[in-house]
Amino acid sequence: MFTGIVQGVGRVLAREPRGDGLRITIDAGELPEDDFAVGESIAVAGCCLTVVARQDRRIAFDVSAETLSCTSGFNSRDAVNLERALRLSDRLGGHLLAGHVDGVGAVVRCETVAGGDGSRLLEVEAPSELARFIASKGSIAIDGVSLTVNRVAGKRFSVNLIPHTLAVTTLGNLSPGVPVNLEVDLVARYVARLHEA
Repeated sequence: MFTGIVQGVGRVLAREPRGDGLRITIDAGELPEDDFAVGESIAVAGCCLTVVARQDRRIAFDVSAETLSCTSGFNSRDAVNLERALRLSDRLGGHLLAGHVDGVGAVVRCETVAGGDGSRLLEVEAPSELARFIASKGSIAIDGVSLTVNRVAGKRFSVNLIPHTLAVTTLGNLSPGVPVNLEVDLVARYVARLHEA
């Protein structure tokens, strides 16, 4: 489990084919601590991946074809948000995330809020099958960052990105057309499932 509070930004250094997927190597960048253990879970751009090898600040992950089919952000040189798995003693600063990306959305616009403090309005179009889980004032994760939804209109929703979030995550680099990993709120997903049953 994760909280969507990014602990550092890393960079994809290499991609090599492995079976039907890839092995990616990431420079852990600003991720605190260097005691990464093989078998540890780390959220990479919001996707829970298992460390399969490490050397100093370089950590490697095997990414399956299934994961590649429903995520983005694992291209060489891509900057990626990183978060180590939640410990039971940790504070829950964002919201509970499984690190299971539900789908890929597309940035519609990302613009500075007029007369503001440097905050930006980010509008994203979600895949149709996810849009029903996104609610105004609900939680959503974009590339692994826990955010509060401001508005929803059909498949589109908007969030506010404060200067701190822009400075310590990859979200400051977003522009129209860029794909983003989305994880909808766990509670919304289970409530919808119960309602269907």
